[in-house]
Amino acid sequence: MLPNVNQAATGLYDLLIQAMEEVKKDPFFFETDVQVKLITENRANPLEGFGSRYGMRFIMEKVRSKEKEMERTEESQSEESVISDFPMNGNSGPLALPVRRARQLIGLYTMTQNPNMTHLKIKGPVKPLPPLWVKCDSSDPESTCWLGAEPIRTKKGIAGIVLQVVTCKGPTPEKNTSVNLEDLKSSHLKRHKSSTVTTRGFAQYELFKSTPLDDNIPFSHTTIGLDISWSPVDELLQTPPLTSASVLNIKVEPGDPRSPLYHLHRELKFLIVLKCDTAAVDDSIKCLFTVRGDLDFAEQLWCRMRMSVTSYQDLVKCFTLILQCLRRGDVQPWLHRGSSGLLSKHIQQSYHGAMDIVPLTGTTPIRMLLEVGLDKIKRDYINFFIGQELASLNHLDYFISTSLDTQEQVRRVRKLHHILEVVISCMVYLKLPHEILFTLAQSCILYYKRNPLNEKHTFQLPVRPIVIKNFYQSETPKKWRVEINSGQKEVKTLWQLSDTPSISHLNFSKQDLSESAFNSILEEKMYFTNMVACSKVHFT
Repeated sequence: MLPNVNQAATGLYDLLIQAMEEVKKDPFFFETDVQVKLITENRANPLEGFGSRYGMRFIMEKVRSKEKEMERTEESQSEESVISDFPMNGNSGPLALPVRRARQLIGLYTMTQNPNMTHLKIKGPVKPLPPLWVKCDSSDPESTCWLGAEPIRTKKGIAGIVLQVVTCKGPTPEKNTSVNLEDLKSSHLKRHKSSTVTTRGFAQYELFKSTPLDDNIPFSHTTIGLDISWSPVDELLQTPPLTSASVLNIKVEPGDPRSPLYHLHRELKFLIVLKCDTAAVDDSIKCLFTVRGDLDFAEQLWCRMRMSVTSYQDLVKCFTLILQCLRRGDVQPWLHRGSSGLLSKHIQQSYHGAMDIVPLTGTTPIRMLLEVGLDKIKRDYINFFIGQELASLNHLDYFISTSLDTQEQVRRVRKLHHILEVVISCMVYLKLPHEILFTLAQSCILYYKRNPLNEKHTFQLPVRPIVIKNFYQSETPKKWRVEINSGQKEVKTLWQLSDTPSISHLNFSKQDLSESAFNSILEEKMYFTNMVACSKVHFT
């Protein structure tokens, strides 16, 4: 073994131990061209796009020199634009390392974990290190984009190491896929010397995705996806069988003008503004809404004021007139049972000919309108959930309680509106049967009783594939993956086809493609082939 290699391996081991002990965000530098980061959270995960998760691990990348960064800035200003459909690595951070250099680093790391390498002069017993992942530039024929290594730990110490190679090729048309499942199985068996293999499939479909109406209009994203898994797999790109396990992933951001609930969303937005100043109220009292047929006096008042009141002064005049009529006994309006709020209280007092004095100053008129609106919107939501037999009053009690301060009531009503948007989206776009919608509604209700409002949250709902087979059986999945295993948890082979790169640091520009391939991208969907191959090395 060459002395400089031994010295490099020892230096790397000491650096990685230091990184573990100090756990700082800034990178450590190895030799002149490599930077090392210890990642503890689920970011920069090399296998995240393949459904695999890792905890603590080291990431190695190439240091970007200042001179190179200046050259890159000048080039990017004069370069032609790249294809916008493909994600680009536009950051100015570290670069990928040449594959040859990455292999050297994996070799050094492997040496540090081998307890038989006593000549490295490592102080004390060899400590198992977190997995190492080296970012590669795909400069080899296999288009290697990550190399990984992870020690195999036993009660007696480190018994070996698992090496992983991640490749990504594309973009290419789907029909050009030449590999088959039997080839992948044979390759796996050769590496792991096993007599049997198991296969597990995974497919991801996009059942619905909203598109922007106009670049100038704020866009609310709605996506409904489907994840399906099954075993065994019969062939590559197999349509998932009806015996598969499947989960809907539903993400609905309220506010899409095309939503059946847009009028309610606008009504809710107005309620939120009524926590705000009078200038904002003046700008926001301008919208019409559809209404139920059983509106009481306060609810009809809310709807009429929403159509006619255009300023804070209008609000004061309107409530002044109403209170005068109530005192004189000119009207005896009907209210729904359980109506609450300051105006409802005075209406109930008017039945007995005695009313408290209400100074219509400051925020009092806004508070009165807010309370009326809250009561009306809560009843709208109750009417839907109970009318559709998706929830009972007991289920909804958390969201419609009046024993809370007004701001908390508004927060909970916003949660209920989000639940309604999610359920309606699945009702309209997927035509799901009632029992599935009921389960979805109950799942969302339970989530929001335990969590704060998050309009970007993705709700998950297990469903039987037969319920949504018409939506996916004739479609090409966004992502299709097979996992080949031979009984050992640490080693497996993954093959994946996707319509977007699963590797974030690779660039795909016009210059990478032939003219025919570039023209194909404009005309049809293009796909990326990804593969993860593992091998196991024993030290004893």
